[in-house]
Amino acid sequence: MAAERHGDMIDISRIKGAIFDMDGTLLDSMQIYSTIEMDYLESLGITPQPDLNEVLRTFSTLEVAEHFQSEYKIRKSVEQIVVERNAMLEDFYRNRAVAKEGALQVLELLHSLGVRMCAATATDRRLAEPAMRRWGMLDYIERIFTCSEEGTGKTSPDIFLRATEYLGTGVMETLVVEDALYAIESAKRAGFPVIAVYDLSYSDLVDEVRAAADHYFYSMDGLLDLFLRFSTE
Repeated sequence: MAAERHGDMIDISRIKGAIFDMDGTLLDSMQIYSTIEMDYLESLGITPQPDLNEVLRTFSTLEVAEHFQSEYKIRKSVEQIVVERNAMLEDFYRNRAVAKEGALQVLELLHSLGVRMCAATATDRRLAEPAMRRWGMLDYIERIFTCSEEGTGKTSPDIFLRATEYLGTGVMETLVVEDALYAIESAKRAGFPVIAVYDLSYSDLVDEVRAAADHYFYSMDGLLDLFLRFSTE
């Protein structure tokens, strides 16, 4: 089964802007987060709690650093923790992170239809920007909004609302494309039309993700087909 939809809940003809998540949506990059937090703590001689990844599931980079500082009593500044953790991630994003299959085609199609696009990511800019540039995504993505720079996580819709202000589009005219349940729920609470794309990192929450979004696709090809059908009608 390639795709699943909840009927025609989104009026594609109204979409003038789109906000894309990066990790797990545009990039097939979530696998690095199954080990990076544990690796960082272990590099400091600290044994992580067994539920560490679940605890940090909804956290932005700054929130991870704050958690490490408070819960693991790391005597470093939040800024230093962020720098050290990002250094461990830098090679992956610069050289090894790959685009989700179909992601570039979706960006190309939406651009051809006149849809303006931003990215909203919990990953810091110094990691996100090189990876997206390497795959040619910045030819279509006008601006990257990061949780660290905006001072917010995706449990709040603020980052989506600020991206919408930049795009100059209304909330109901701006599509949010995400893989993470908490971000989908946040965007929906703010009134955005939301398309969810499957990622392995949320395979245990497929039913919840499907229920929360307007449309759910098992790959970016489903999103591509949705807009292709609109463009040929």
